[in-house]
Amino acid sequence: MTPALLVLRDGRVFRGQALGARGEAWGEVIFNTAMSGYQEILTDPSYRGQIVVMTYPLIGNYGINTEDVESRRPWVEGFVVREASAVPSSWRSRMSLDDYLRAHGIVGIQGIDTRALTRHLRDHGAQDGIIASEDLDETRLRARARTLPGLVGRDLVREVTTDRPFTWSEGTWRLEGGYGAPAPARFKVVAYDAGIKLNILRQLAGAGCEVTVVPATTPAEAVLEREPDGVFLSNGPGDPEAVPYLVDSVRALIGRVPIFGICLGHQILGLAAGGRTYKLPFGHHGANHPVKDLATGRVEITSQNHGFAVDPSSLEGAGWEPTHVNLNDGTCEGLRHRELPVFSVQHHPEASPGPHDANYLFHRFTGLMNTGGSKRPPGPPDAPGAPARS
Repeated sequence: MTPALLVLRDGRVFRGQALGARGEAWGEVIFNTAMSGYQEILTDPSYRGQIVVMTYPLIGNYGINTEDVESRRPWVEGFVVREASAVPSSWRSRMSLDDYLRAHGIVGIQGIDTRALTRHLRDHGAQDGIIASEDLDETRLRARARTLPGLVGRDLVREVTTDRPFTWSEGTWRLEGGYGAPAPARFKVVAYDAGIKLNILRQLAGAGCEVTVVPATTPAEAVLEREPDGVFLSNGPGDPEAVPYLVDSVRALIGRVPIFGICLGHQILGLAAGGRTYKLPFGHHGANHPVKDLATGRVEITSQNHGFAVDPSSLEGAGWEPTHVNLNDGTCEGLRHRELPVFSVQHHPEASPGPHDANYLFHRFTGLMNTGGSKRPPGPPDAPGAPARS
């Protein structure tokens, strides 16, 4: 097998074998604790600028299919696994993980001790790194790793957002027939695309929303000209403070239309409300994070993917309050305004393949629009929302 190296900014070197395309890739090295969903992770635009390390030791065992994608292409800068399965075993598989990475030019590495790497990142924080499988000069790679730009201050949203508005008309997935037609539309929603995941659009459509997706650079007045019943703020990559144009648009929309934000959208909403964001040591990336809903006391197991967080204390006295808290580290997982029809969550209620504990939030959004935005977000409905693909 072709030898490969992963070199971190602090000089730590991990030696393994090449996976996927040959060459060199660089980005912020982070770890993801999910046991499955690697295809969704690869195609999540929120990973733009990052090299993803999978902590589960065997990745690729069910191959790659044509349905489990979250965007038009993979976005990770590089991919790191302990062992990549060479023989997929699923009736839905169309190619191996290695072939998929090669086809899309993604440089990866396997055969390293991902437990040691994860502990290093946990103890020392996420940091820039380089995967190389051609020029293996460790001295050169260490020197280059020290000069990489990092994520803070970089506008990665412009690299992943759509270049023109489009409408969405696909519902959620079913074993019998795959993706089907969505529920009849009752609400008009404009969704800002800062790197939006397709399953968010499917969940919105499944909840009865006619969705128009617009570029992240779209001014607030252009959104209001579409006369939406609600506005959705999507997930996306990088530093929220590097996207001031979207912050300004959201600030102009608050109080004029119901708003729901997820992940980066939650952070953008926090900034638009006058708050602050900060970078987490190694972020939250995985499918097993416990979050408490402060209104109901319910603990939900959630999917997460973010490296920044909102400081809720920066919003004190401004009509805002935290709604959810991460039980691992106490960080803010949700916000709402006490009077205005605006709320957001840091985690991913649309998570595919799961978990689905927070799926009811899409119906909380439609509940707001159903009342004309005159009330603050209600509690969870009696019945859960339409299930995501499992």
